[in-house]
Amino acid sequence: MLLDYCCRCCGFTLIKRHGHFSLKTTPSDTWVVLQNLLMCMVCFYSLYYIVVSVCIGLLRYSHTQTHTHLDYCSPGGLLLCVNHLITLRCVSRAHEINSLLTPFDYTTQPSWQNPKYLVGVISTEVTYVLGGLVFAWIVEEWVWDYAITVTLLHIAMTVAVMSDFPSDEHWWIALGSGLVMMIFGGQLLAYKLFRSNFVYPAELQNF
Repeated sequence: MLLDYCCRCCGFTLIKRHGHFSLKTTPSDTWVVLQNLLMCMVCFYSLYYIVVSVCIGLLRYSHTQTHTHLDYCSPGGLLLCVNHLITLRCVSRAHEINSLLTPFDYTTQPSWQNPKYLVGVISTEVTYVLGGLVFAWIVEEWVWDYAITVTLLHIAMTVAVMSDFPSDEHWWIALGSGLVMMIFGGQLLAYKLFRSNFVYPAELQNF
């Protein structure tokens, strides 16, 4: 977002559609950048909460299926029943997950047996992947710029919500990998969709 705004101020762009160079910014340029940022933030958190809700719903469905299966366990399948009881105890904890705090909660103990951790990691990665595709439609070639800005704002909101700076390594790894996937996926989609609008270095002399 910051680079997009600076380029608009200087009149430089990588896409032809913005026209000729202009050395001064206008209120409309500022409004466009802020509007794009707002749309990206709304889409990012909308996707985040949708994915969190789906993950929690799937865990609760698994919980229901486990109950059904246990009703038909035979006495000879004791080991299988014990295994399902362990699974039941894990997935039943999905009911305890606070979906509102999930995007900001970095305090969860990292464990693949912990449904709260699974929901957090999966929702983060899926949100970033899908968010990159949505960002490509909103800001086109500036996916990487807005992706970094949204991530920085997300970190700031996390600090505000949790009243502490995140120091858990697993949270930063999930955030970093998600950001990389958002940038690569979004930029690739932007290139595929708007390839004809991109200006290559050899063409810059024609401006």
